[in-house]
Amino acid sequence: MTNSTPPKRLNKYISDSGFCSRRSADKMIEANRVTINDKVPELGTKVLAGDVVKVDGFDIAPISADKSDRIYIAYNKPIGITCTTEKHVRGNIIDAIGHKKRIFPIGRLDKPSEGLIFLTSDGDIVNKILRAENAHDKEYIVTVDKPISERFIERMSRGVPILGTITKPCIVRVKSRFEFTIILTQGLNRQIRRMCEYLDYEVKTLKRSRIMNVGLGSLKPGQWRELTASEMADINQAVQGSSKTAINTAQPKQTTSNMTELEELSASINNADDKSKSKTKRSTAAKKSSSKQREGWPYNSHKTKG
Repeated sequence: MTNSTPPKRLNKYISDSGFCSRRSADKMIEANRVTINDKVPELGTKVLAGDVVKVDGFDIAPISADKSDRIYIAYNKPIGITCTTEKHVRGNIIDAIGHKKRIFPIGRLDKPSEGLIFLTSDGDIVNKILRAENAHDKEYIVTVDKPISERFIERMSRGVPILGTITKPCIVRVKSRFEFTIILTQGLNRQIRRMCEYLDYEVKTLKRSRIMNVGLGSLKPGQWRELTASEMADINQAVQGSSKTAINTAQPKQTTSNMTELEELSASINNADDKSKSKTKRSTAAKKSSSKQREGWPYNSHKTKG
């Protein structure tokens, strides 16, 4: 740090260096693995110009103020790779990529899932992208175990009760009889799998195809590339007004009464829809039947092709 550099909180200093995330830095500070000028600091300690910061005895160099030395990459995570920086975990994402500099993933993809994930050495941008309120799109391609119905698409789009809440409305489109795309702005734990499970569907494959303005493109599973200057400009513009504070997307503790209220709310939504449509369905049954033969739901599991 230069004399003109303002003091910086220790966890941010470590995170900005690309060593790990702020959350991981806090854990290391609490475990007395971090020193400033060979002394063990407390949480919240600020790093001053000229201070020497070490983690497990290794120097943590300050990062360039203009971000010119920060790493931003897009990786097509294969199935079986775990999104963790813990090196003792077999198949961890850091070993899989083998980058020469310290990086960490922005968000996560489940081990049985595949597709696009960002990794970076820039601690500032991580929480901005992750924060659900910032409404940054993430698109997925999903296959399920049985034919997709109109009701399934409608309910997924509107929101279903999982993890003590009802998911936000999202964009869901059918691709084929067993496949659909979904665009989320949330990051609940195993969200798509839980949503499908609630509607009695099982996810067979799940691939993230896009994050914000960046798509998988020609990246094959296991391949990675640096994000372009244009992509980074778009991302930085998109997160410019974003909060740096991330929302905890871990599974909340559930209570029976809380889940009962959510289930009742979900049921009331369905009942209201069913009642409002009942008259119309009865009065136009013949017309609908004829229309369905010409323009019917192409992936309805109840339709029999002649």
